[in-house]
Amino acid sequence: MARKTTRTRKPTMADQADKYELYLASVQEPSVEVAFFDRVFRKEYKRPPMLLREDFAGTAAVCYEWVQSKPDRKAIAVDLDPEPLTWGQEHLAPKLPEGKAKNVTILEQDVRKVNPKKADVLAAQNFSFYIFQTRKELLEYFKAARRNLAKEGVMVLDMVGGPEAMEEDREEKQRKKGFTYVWEQTTFNPIDHRAKFYISFRFRDGSELRRIFDYDWRLWMMPEVREALLEAGFSRADVYWEGTDRETGEGNGVYTRRERADSDDAWIAYIVAVK
Repeated sequence: MARKTTRTRKPTMADQADKYELYLASVQEPSVEVAFFDRVFRKEYKRPPMLLREDFAGTAAVCYEWVQSKPDRKAIAVDLDPEPLTWGQEHLAPKLPEGKAKNVTILEQDVRKVNPKKADVLAAQNFSFYIFQTRKELLEYFKAARRNLAKEGVMVLDMVGGPEAMEEDREEKQRKKGFTYVWEQTTFNPIDHRAKFYISFRFRDGSELRRIFDYDWRLWMMPEVREALLEAGFSRADVYWEGTDRETGEGNGVYTRRERADSDDAWIAYIVAVK
């Protein structure tokens, strides 16, 4: 009788993919963030910022970009989850010029903890502070953030909003090199503004990293956040709104301080809170 052979399944593209590499290729542009932090701080204090604190840092990609952007710059990466922090130490830190990795301090802790070192810029990017579901939690975080800043310091937040951000069962796709990035909005409760979102990655061989990142957020409104920042003790909470490309009608990636803005169906903006 012939011996039965067992076929080994060929690994799919999803099997071989690294979710953090895909995230960096889809969501983050560390060099753009660093340039913006530098610009708004210089505008306020007429000097370059030197110490960055990145809350909800994940892989700390922005911190690693920060320390190589200017001599003697240092950064503090804060996150509760050890997995992305470790990934960054193993994959991003070795790519830095010699000696630069030691300028990044990794803190595995709650972002609401106050630390001795005070930053020039404290950043909470990728809408990460939306994890706080109540005003009490949000205010507690903003007060701690202010205490983690130097006497001359700014806190930089990004926000997403508009009617499209509140739609249920909405999927947006972007073709990237070698994969498709998928942003999925599943639920939104208009009573408490709680919403759930997911990120998936799809590959040309039909495989998928389905809902590999998930987010349970409160979609905070711009006035709520600005008022909470002022209550936390910040002197101002300026809005930086994206400009529009005249030819395409889409965002041009240039953010300027604004007092008024068009009512777009979907928008991303920065808030710069000045200590």
